[in-house]
Amino acid sequence: MARARVVFSCQNCGSQSPKWLGKCPDCNQWNTMVEEKLERSVNARADDGFGHEDSTAITAISTDEQDRVFSGIGEFDRVLGGGLVPGSVTLIGGDPGIGKSTLLIQAFAALGRTGLTCLYVSGEESPRQIKMRAERLGIDAPKLFVLSETALDKILEQIKKIRPQVLVIDSIQTIFSSALPSAPGSIAQVRECSGAIITLAKKTGLSTFLIGHVTKDGALAGPRVLEHMVDTVLYFEGDRGHNFRILRAVKNRFGSTNEIGVFEMKESGLSEVANPSELFLMERPLKAPGSAVICSMEGTRPILVELQALVSPSFLAVPRRTTIGVDHNRVALLVAVLEKKMGARLFNQDIFVNVAGGVQLDEPAVDLGIAAAVGSSHQEKPIDARTVIFGEIGLAGEVRGIAQAEARVKEAGKLGFTRAILPKSNAAQLGHMKSPELHGVASLEDCWKELF
Repeated sequence: MARARVVFSCQNCGSQSPKWLGKCPDCNQWNTMVEEKLERSVNARADDGFGHEDSTAITAISTDEQDRVFSGIGEFDRVLGGGLVPGSVTLIGGDPGIGKSTLLIQAFAALGRTGLTCLYVSGEESPRQIKMRAERLGIDAPKLFVLSETALDKILEQIKKIRPQVLVIDSIQTIFSSALPSAPGSIAQVRECSGAIITLAKKTGLSTFLIGHVTKDGALAGPRVLEHMVDTVLYFEGDRGHNFRILRAVKNRFGSTNEIGVFEMKESGLSEVANPSELFLMERPLKAPGSAVICSMEGTRPILVELQALVSPSFLAVPRRTTIGVDHNRVALLVAVLEKKMGARLFNQDIFVNVAGGVQLDEPAVDLGIAAAVGSSHQEKPIDARTVIFGEIGLAGEVRGIAQAEARVKEAGKLGFTRAILPKSNAAQLGHMKSPELHGVASLEDCWKELF
């Protein structure tokens, strides 16, 4: 029998060391090195009962795309790139209680009604608990099977027996393989169990979803290699103080990584929001200084949100710059441009910037809206409630052109906005559009003349 070898693995990044270290030399995290035993054993993936494929000449491989499977939830299918791809493996992460299990149960119930066999494997809840949740959501799907199990071998046996078309593992950190002596959730166990499930999915065409825990920093727990092994990585985001939930793709081999899906949490579960712009602007104050409506592109979807800024005198030696929903460094850069090019005295002012609704904006097209909101609050002059603003600002105070300006203007027109302030270069290309009224600006000075 082979002699067991003891190593210490970092539970944050997967780095290994022959001896214990208080600080991981790779990720610099403290107290993350855990003892693990490595033994030579038969790989669980060596013979899974599903057969093996021989090598094929590249000229003999068919490139016909398999039809995607629609879950019946439009926002969910949008983020996946247009539906489920047979044999794909999707990793979903999010804070505890954010609604990951609720979303997948609702999606599986919709898939079950189309005739597909779905298997929901839970390592954290009993079948009775899952049934109680399904009753609360009003779900009745005979094709949805539930299994409460954490042993990888028994899960594979059930998959061979039921032969489902869709599978979910909730969560991957609770599954363990008897071939490894380490505890469930360790680096070795997560890597081994994920590898076995992914191999099975690729061989049989089984669409698989893996639910993963997240760390206190919001990143997926476990080895980083797990995100490289799967086809799609989704993050379910949201603030407990808001009913809105956003499903965002950070990796997708079958579609765009810029798409988002917007959901609203209700007593009956998650309901998709077909027009998030209207929902985000529903409660915005009118004729209030510091409030500006901006248009951001999330993949192919333009979303109008309210951006709020508050500028007030500071009694601190170093004034505060607090941001929620936008990049802190970007706001600091724009404030410096306003001071230099527009003569705004902001060096002794506290500045707070917030995106209403809990949306995260990370594109430069929101620069002009941020600057307009800060200027409006500083001068105590409100911006017209029917004006939408977007554009990128350079360090010289110029307003640069942005991508997909026409889609943004059309979205603003649908919601009843009568005026759009945008880069001059974009306005010149959209001269054929009559509504809303376009005002092209080449610099911050031009923008200030239009607004104030």
